[in-house]
Amino acid sequence: MKLHELRDNAGATKSRKRVGRGPGSGTGKTGGRGIKGQKSRSGVAINGYEGGQMPLYQRLPKRGFNKPNRKAFAVVNLGLIQKFVDAGKLDAKAAITEDALVASGLVRRKLDGVRILAKGEISTKVNLEVTGASKAAVEAVEKAGGSLKVTNAAAAE
Repeated sequence: MKLHELRDNAGATKSRKRVGRGPGSGTGKTGGRGIKGQKSRSGVAINGYEGGQMPLYQRLPKRGFNKPNRKAFAVVNLGLIQKFVDAGKLDAKAAITEDALVASGLVRRKLDGVRILAKGEISTKVNLEVTGASKAAVEAVEKAGGSLKVTNAAAAE
C-alpha cells in the first residue's frame, strides 16, 4: 500500500447539505424548515421550552446556596513548598511569607490569603507565616522542626 492509495471507508464521509440553493437541490426554497411557524424563522432559541408544560429545570428541586461574601484562598501543599525549597526558589532560612510565595512563583495571586494543606512530605525546617493552615499541616511542619504561624485566626480551622 502506498500513501496515494489511502482512502476513507465507503460512506464514512458525507458532503455538507447546502440548503436554499434552488428547487433542483431538494433543499431549496424553505431549506428543510417546513412552512411558517416559529422554527422556520431565524433567531429562535426554544431549547428549554416544553410547549407550556413546566420545564424540567423548574420541576427539579433546588438545593444549596453560594455565599456571596465567601473567602477564596490560594491553596498550597507542603510537598510543593519542599520542592521549591529544594530547587532554591524559596529560602528556608528566612521566614516564608505570602509575598515570598508569590515572588517564587508558587502562588499566582494571594486572593483572600494563602492556606497551607498537608499533602506531600516536608523535611526541611521552615518558618511559614500565612493566613490559614490545616491542623495536619501545622503538625507536619512542627514535626520537621519548623513553625507555622497563622496570622488570621478566623481563616484557620
